[in-house]
Amino acid sequence: MTELPAPGVRSEVGRLRTVMLHRPGNELRRLTPRNNDALLFDGLPWVDRAQAEHDAFADALRGRGVEVLYLSELLTETLHDPEARQVAIDHTMTDLRLGDTLRRYLVDLAADQGPDELAEIMMAGLRNDEISNTGSLVAALHAPDDFLIDPLPNLLFTRDSSVWVGDHVTITALAMPARRRETQLTELIYQFHPRFRGVDRIHGWDKEFLEGGDVLALGEGVLAVGVGERTRPAGAERLARTAFVEGLAHTVLAVPIDQDRATMHLDTICTMVDRDAMVMYPNVAHRLGAVTIKLDEDGDLVIEPMEPFLDAAARAMGIDRLRLIDTGLDPVTAEREQWDDGNNTLAIEPRVAIAYERNVETNERLAAAGIEVIAISGSELGSGRGGPRCMSCPISRDSL
Repeated sequence: MTELPAPGVRSEVGRLRTVMLHRPGNELRRLTPRNNDALLFDGLPWVDRAQAEHDAFADALRGRGVEVLYLSELLTETLHDPEARQVAIDHTMTDLRLGDTLRRYLVDLAADQGPDELAEIMMAGLRNDEISNTGSLVAALHAPDDFLIDPLPNLLFTRDSSVWVGDHVTITALAMPARRRETQLTELIYQFHPRFRGVDRIHGWDKEFLEGGDVLALGEGVLAVGVGERTRPAGAERLARTAFVEGLAHTVLAVPIDQDRATMHLDTICTMVDRDAMVMYPNVAHRLGAVTIKLDEDGDLVIEPMEPFLDAAARAMGIDRLRLIDTGLDPVTAEREQWDDGNNTLAIEPRVAIAYERNVETNERLAAAGIEVIAISGSELGSGRGGPRCMSCPISRDSL
């Protein structure tokens, strides 16, 4: 039997061995012009095309020897465990909007489902017109097409709901109400699935806001954490302290970013493509700052003054400087390609990265800098504002 790669991620660019993806499913078919804003999508994706694009993404990974795990399959397998089923049902039915009568009805309904059907309800949600005879005033007063259990279309972006720091998995806490149940499902998988038995979990879905798209492993023992619209200072502080105490990092850089949809996470601004190279949105590159955090001998956090991010990162990584590859060729192109996730690349190994094909000029700059670009289509996948890095949670990478 082939030995499975040991879980653990210590850099952004070590050879990728195992990754978790989520193939778009019926949760995307639940998006309408009425709910897509609340569910954080900028448009209504053509789901069949999104699935074809995602399959091509997964095939590109497999073609480079990467093991691809699917969140939906892991969730279904996890729900064979009676304790996991009960935890999942309890978490899903805590919504105060339901009321006691409807909650009891839905708990009984969920308990009668097989693992496949229960996983589908957890991911794609449940509409009022999909149940009957509830005896609930709440159900009676809701419109037929109102969701009693909301769909989770952002499951596509597996980077956000968990991120590995060394050999520990960080269960994140998502800031937007539309996404908070995602991390409950992710934690369920890491807690109960046999594949992850014995894995240490840190943070948690009920802790301070912290999202995986804001966490970059710049090098061995060095983390950068974006602080902005999604990750909050308290979340960055808790992750830093935990990483120090557990021996997972010696330096954490807290990087303030604009609280804006276009720059919702640090990885919408920059991603690593080599040991010492980063593709970065030039409109913010030289005004991006960082606060360096370390731990002193007494176990107290040492917070250094703000300085330029690129300088702080290079010093923490022990290199002279970070090579910077700009998004686009001019400010307008840079803004367009940043919006289209030009910065959001997924490194498979040093100097090899997956990127959306539509960011032509950024990809040309990457190639000119010696980076092999594996270009994939993302016309539909990008409607939720996320690129290859957003859509992937590396579980195992080789050390550099």
